[in-house]
Amino acid sequence: MPSAADPAVPTAPTAKSLLVHETLARIADKWTLVAIDALDDGGTLRFGELRRRMGPISQKMLTKTLRQLERDGLVGRVVYAAVPPKVEYRLTPLGRALGRAVCGIWTWAARHLADVQRARKAYDARA
Repeated sequence: MPSAADPAVPTAPTAKSLLVHETLARIADKWTLVAIDALDDGGTLRFGELRRRMGPISQKMLTKTLRQLERDGLVGRVVYAAVPPKVEYRLTPLGRALGRAVCGIWTWAARHLADVQRARKAYDARA
């Protein structure tokens, strides 16, 4: 009978490993890092301004992205009693920490953009 230390025996995922997988899935989507970057650069933003800063994102997709970020504690949302309703979004300290954690990806992309483009062009020419 295999023991629990046997690598062939599957183990239940830990809460930490589940959070890592969920976080990677969240930041790997098309809009999460763009939203975090826009809020990091812009401080507190209203929905329309955030949407303008993010580029061609639909209202529905931005709403979905913001709800997910709010649920994870990465974005704070404040609703003001006004007509029309006024809603502002900002990064929470947790959201800023995630932004700092993944900023290496932005730095890497800026540093290696030309290298990746050359590699893709060479690959496509061979393929």
